[in-house]
Amino acid sequence: MRSVWRTIDGGLRRDIALVSLADGLVGISYGAIAVGLGFAPWVPVLMSVVVLAGASEFLFVGIVAAGGSLLAALAGGLIVNARHLPFGLAVGDTAGRGWRRGLGAHLLNDESTVFALGQRDPDRRRAVFWLSGIGIGICWPLGALIGATVGSFIDDIDAFGLDAMFPAVLLALVVPALRDRATASVALVGAAIALAATPFLPTGIPVLLALVALVALIWIKPGRTEAVPA
Repeated sequence: MRSVWRTIDGGLRRDIALVSLADGLVGISYGAIAVGLGFAPWVPVLMSVVVLAGASEFLFVGIVAAGGSLLAALAGGLIVNARHLPFGLAVGDTAGRGWRRGLGAHLLNDESTVFALGQRDPDRRRAVFWLSGIGIGICWPLGALIGATVGSFIDDIDAFGLDAMFPAVLLALVVPALRDRATASVALVGAAIALAATPFLPTGIPVLLALVALVALIWIKPGRTEAVPA
């Protein structure tokens, strides 16, 4: 760990620390929201350690609490986490071999991937990946534990407005991707499908049905033309 620390400059260490802290704060809201929605305190804490993927955890508790089936919640979480497949292909070489690769796969997340891809030097990339992964791997479960504990003593969790964190976090994850025109078009089609299906289908199913919009990529992508530099 000491050699890893020396590889990373102070500014980058600060950025990783701030991102890990921010994830911990979101983890507090996640734990409190889950308990406020009726889950036992150990549920969000266990999920934060075993799953270690905030977006899918928020989605899971949201679907179940809204009356959706467990199958729909699990499917939704798996679909959200499917983004980790290309992440693994992009930074898989940084995790090493043997047990380190297994641990690295568990610590793989949006932040550790972004930090790693920002480094050209292999040693720095490896150091950044592990430091950010471990930082979030500690702060997220710790935040969930604090939130679940605090939420157990609060009668009306809605009074604090923490329920707004669920859509806000998901929106924050989605908005940057909407800068791409094709992605934004697919998102609009998916939203329209979900809204149209909501009055007729059980909770959680319209969200999964919205994935049909991905078929639009077949027509959108080939039709896009990129400007060729002169």
